[in-house]
Amino acid sequence: MFRKTTVPTISNGSYLEEQSNGKLNNTKTVQGDKVILKKKVTFLRGVSIIIGTIIGAGIFISPKGILENTGSVGMSLTVWTVCGILSLFGALCYAELGTSIKKSGGHYTYILEAFGPLPAFVRVWVELLIIRPAATSVISLAFGRYILEPFFMQCEIPDLAVKLITAVAITLVMVLNSMSVSWSARIQIFLTFCKLGAILIIIVPGVMQLIKGETQHFKDAFVGNAASVKGLPLAFYSGMYAYSGWFYLNFVTEEVENPERNVPLAICSSMVIVTVGYVLTNVAYFTTISPEELLASKAVAVTFAERLMGSFSLAVPIFVALSCFGSMNGGIFAVSRMFYVASREGHLPEILSMIHVRKHTPLPAVIVLHPLTMIMLFTSDLYSLLNFLSFARWLFIGLAVAGMIYLRYKRPDMPRPFKVPLFIPALFSFTCLFMVALSLYADPVNTGIGFAITLTGVPAYYLFIIWDKKPRWFRRLLDWITSSLQIILEVVPEEEKQIS
Repeated sequence: MFRKTTVPTISNGSYLEEQSNGKLNNTKTVQGDKVILKKKVTFLRGVSIIIGTIIGAGIFISPKGILENTGSVGMSLTVWTVCGILSLFGALCYAELGTSIKKSGGHYTYILEAFGPLPAFVRVWVELLIIRPAATSVISLAFGRYILEPFFMQCEIPDLAVKLITAVAITLVMVLNSMSVSWSARIQIFLTFCKLGAILIIIVPGVMQLIKGETQHFKDAFVGNAASVKGLPLAFYSGMYAYSGWFYLNFVTEEVENPERNVPLAICSSMVIVTVGYVLTNVAYFTTISPEELLASKAVAVTFAERLMGSFSLAVPIFVALSCFGSMNGGIFAVSRMFYVASREGHLPEILSMIHVRKHTPLPAVIVLHPLTMIMLFTSDLYSLLNFLSFARWLFIGLAVAGMIYLRYKRPDMPRPFKVPLFIPALFSFTCLFMVALSLYADPVNTGIGFAITLTGVPAYYLFIIWDKKPRWFRRLLDWITSSLQIILEVVPEEEKQIS
């Protein structure tokens, strides 16, 4: 069904012929400029993609999952630090993968290179149908709620209003990513500086509180409710989830300028900034808020700001909304490239690997998420869906990192401009395995359902990819749909380019 050889698409030449017949405009762009995804992701834009997608609403609203499960201030700060270091280890592994396999697509590409098409297809299948639409809807709902909060200070925000403004925001982000890589990257940089500014607004008063001697909550920091055997692993689970997002730059490797330098440098710089920011933000909270108050607060940053900054606390919901918008923008920008690459490999419909002739964006791969996200936004229990499949993220990340170890032996001569010690991928693979096991232990029913949903990718692979004796009428229908969408969307296949 998705094999590219079976779908005769409109090439650049025939597309120009359509233009000459008056159906489309602007032949100059296609003739004078190659239709490819250009290298527009600089070091700063790479940093903004990583930081902008890691930092969402959680650190401002509810950073209490770790404290809840550790039982003390000292242990919670320790877990925040350790999770940051473990995430840095994972990021270093992806830095090696990104510089040795210079293809976009992230997890999908690395699993495909190491273990073949079946597990790679299962990964992109689950991401496209459930994980990404649900995750986009959840972070977008947080945006909708907090952008409306200043207008509903005295009453509850209607759910319909939240969903409508969320739908507008999702549409806006997808239009932005469809129209211009440069502008989506510039906005991502702006939103990343807004996030870092919001964190500094919390950290600086917190440091001033420490200078004044407000350290009462740090005395006997490791004294409190002892962390249980079940609680401590759950605290690590919350921490690793808070840092997730360090892998997004690898989804756009082909668009990164000088990837051998910028990929590892952007990844390492981003993880250091986020880890220091997260730990100091929590330290700042504890200078003013007791552990009991932090656990009881519905929005920790608001409680903190009300005590130290008075009416300025009204700005916190705006910062949270901007933070969510940045996560939406960065996530859609990156994940659309996974669909683009999967289509290029023949694992998704070919239309998804085509590029707009003037905008040079993977327009079909961006907008394919829109209808699925809208359906989930208005009809699904999003949080249950994410709970079902929370284990899948760590399973496939662990598989990709294990694939890096395997490639060290399978392809020892592969160029590796950036190489990490072997203990780092080994430790991180174990961490991912631990996260998968913890999902099963903490919530066996939802994890079992998620595992069953993931396994649907196996029959789908044999039905859509392997089986090539589909009815003639069905193939003709696909051909017609592909060609029609090409004309409507003004997209053509990418021109051949060398990817080392």
